[in-house]
Amino acid sequence: MTGFAIILKEEPRQRIDLASLTEKIRAARRAAEIEKLPIFVGNRKCVFGDLFVVYGKPGGRLVFDNVCGKIDGIGSRWREGILEVYGNAGDRLGHGMTGGTVIVHGNAGDFVASGMRDGDILIEGNAGDFLGAPLTGERAGMNGGVVRVEGNAGARTGDRLRRGLLLIEGDVGELCASRMIAGSIAVMGHMGPRLGHAMRRGALFMMRPPARFPDSFNDSGAHTLPFNHLFLAHLKRQGGAFSILNPSDNRLRKYVGDISVRGSGALLFHDD
Repeated sequence: MTGFAIILKEEPRQRIDLASLTEKIRAARRAAEIEKLPIFVGNRKCVFGDLFVVYGKPGGRLVFDNVCGKIDGIGSRWREGILEVYGNAGDRLGHGMTGGTVIVHGNAGDFVASGMRDGDILIEGNAGDFLGAPLTGERAGMNGGVVRVEGNAGARTGDRLRRGLLLIEGDVGELCASRMIAGSIAVMGHMGPRLGHAMRRGALFMMRPPARFPDSFNDSGAHTLPFNHLFLAHLKRQGGAFSILNPSDNRLRKYVGDISVRGSGALLFHDD
């Protein structure tokens, strides 16, 4: 599969935002066109080629190599094809994404998949805070698609999640599923405190439930339901650490809330 390869020359002193350049990079017919694109570093205007070396030709694949956590907005509004990142991505990876696949061979910053509507994101390292959460001024976070994090995720994972699926193979920070509107989250590792704060709907599946559940969630007992089997089978199909799930072991205990906001969200875990 052909495509452009974009290589960062050296780590910049200030953060760089590439969010507005995704479509221009995809529309370019030659590497030289990309290197001439205007870009700001702080308040200094320069061209893309001052910071990056560009190789290749148009195709269905775009590669960012040698990048660091100061490069924000990679894959913003990505809609088709494969985008691969070698190194650490900055904030707002895949913001507004509507299709295609983004793979990060490293860590990613805050607000991964904010406003995402469709597609797949795989982060082989850790994700920062506000995974799938809305940016300031936006009413809802992720609205579709699948994000899988092979490492840990930070605070407020799934904040105001509306649709889609978040899969975290490691641990998550505090306030996971806070203000969650709908959608699904699954966590293989340890849960941080204050999970489900102001959760309204949706499902949070935990392989390792917390020692204490929030007081604003009611224990509705353990059940073997067709939904449980289908839900676990869907998680298993996502691969990675979730491939160990057994859909037949579908007796799940359910806590419902957050009743302080009249929520009907579900906290689910295996009832041993």
